[in-house]
Amino acid sequence: MKRGKKYAEALKAIDREKQYDAAEAISVIKQTATAKFDETVEAHIRLGVDGRHADQQVRGAVVLPHGTGKKVRVLVFAKGDKVAEAEAAGADHVGGEELIPRIQNEGWLDFDVVVATPDMMGVVGRLGRVLGPKGLMPNPKAGTVTMDVTKAVNDIKAGKIEYRLDKTNIVHVPVGKVSFTDEQLVENFQTLMAALVKAKPSAAKGQYLRSVTLSATMGPGVRLNPNQFM
Repeated sequence: MKRGKKYAEALKAIDREKQYDAAEAISVIKQTATAKFDETVEAHIRLGVDGRHADQQVRGAVVLPHGTGKKVRVLVFAKGDKVAEAEAAGADHVGGEELIPRIQNEGWLDFDVVVATPDMMGVVGRLGRVLGPKGLMPNPKAGTVTMDVTKAVNDIKAGKIEYRLDKTNIVHVPVGKVSFTDEQLVENFQTLMAALVKAKPSAAKGQYLRSVTLSATMGPGVRLNPNQFM
C-alpha cells in the first residue's frame, strides 16, 4: 500500500524498535498528526484470547472521562412512559415498531448507537440483519438493553464507548481527538486499558495483552509496552 509524503515523514519520528509508554506515544502522535481535520486517536489492542469460544469473548463498554470528541446520535426503542424519559434524557430519536420499515426498507441509519428497553427487543430483533453487521444491535453487556434509559443515554452522550473483539482478536476503539490535551488522551486511554484488563476472561491463558498500538486517523501506529497496563 502506497503512503504519502506526510505519512513517511511521520514514520521517521517513530522509533519502530521501541515500545513507548502511554504519555510518550500520545506526544509523538500529536506531533506527527498533520491532516487538515481533527484526527481521531485510535487504540488497537491484540488480546491473547480466542474469540471463537464463548468463554473467551471480551465485550463491554466504558465511559471515557473526557469523551470521544464526537457528537453521538442515539436512537432509543421504547414504549409507554419510557418514550418521554428517553426524550428528556436527550435521545436524538425515540420510537417503536413504526421505525422498522424506515430502517429496513428506506435504509435510514441516522444514528450511531441504539438503545432498547428489554420489552422492545422482540421488535428490534427483526432488524438483526441490518443492525448486526454494523455493530448497532443493542446488547446487555454494553448497557444498551436496559430499563434505565436515562443513564444509558447520559453515559453515551458523556463519552461511553463499546469495545469488542474483531475476527482476529483485536479491539479497535477511539480514545479522543488530536485536539485534546495530552493529559486528557492519557486519562481516556488508561481508563480504556483498565476496563480491558478487568474484562480478562478467566479462560484466557498466557499473555493477555499481546500488543498495544496507538495511532491518529491518518498516521502510523506507535507501539506501546503492554506490561505497563497489567
